[in-house]
Amino acid sequence: MTSRRRPARDARGARGGFTLIEILVVLVIIGVITAGILLSVNITGRDRELERESDRLLALFNYAREQAELQTREFGVMFQDDGYEFLTYDPRRSAWRSVFEDDALVARHLPDGLGVSLSVEARPVVLNRPKDAKDKTPQVMIFSNGDLTTFAATLAREGGLRSVTLTEDSKGQVMLQPLEERRP
Repeated sequence: MTSRRRPARDARGARGGFTLIEILVVLVIIGVITAGILLSVNITGRDRELERESDRLLALFNYAREQAELQTREFGVMFQDDGYEFLTYDPRRSAWRSVFEDDALVARHLPDGLGVSLSVEARPVVLNRPKDAKDKTPQVMIFSNGDLTTFAATLAREGGLRSVTLTEDSKGQVMLQPLEERRP
C-alpha cells in the first residue's frame, strides 16, 4: 500500500479563523458607528429627560384630578422654579398642606438643567419658594368636581432652547403641547 502525502497547507489556511487584530478592528468600527448614531439622535432634538418629566407631570395632574373627584377634596399645585408639589386643603385647619397620604403626589424636584415657568389665566406668575410650611399656597387649583384653574406650565431646558407646555384644552382636559425647539 502506498501512502499518499497531502500537500502542506499554509499556516493561515489550516486554522480557518479570525485573528485577534481582525476582531478588534471590527469591534472598533461597530463602536464608532454606535457612538455616531447615539450622538446624532441627541443632537436632532430628542430630549428624553424633558419628555419624561412632562409626561410625569401630565400623568400626575390627571391622577390628582381623579383623586379630587373620588375623595371630594380640593387639591392644588404649587410650582417653584425647580419643581412642583401637590397640596390639599385641610378644612379643619383652614390651610393648605402637603399630601402625605399618597406617595404619588409628593414634592418633586426637576433634574438639573430643567426649569418651570407658569402662567395662570394668561398672566405670568413669579415663582417664589414658601418661607415655611404654613406659607404653602397653590397657584393652580384642582377642584373636587374636576375643574381646574386655567393655566399653562412650561417645562424648559436651560436657555429656553427646548420646552414643553402643559395646558388645558377647550374640553377641560389637561394636555401636552408638542415639544418646541428654538434655534440659538
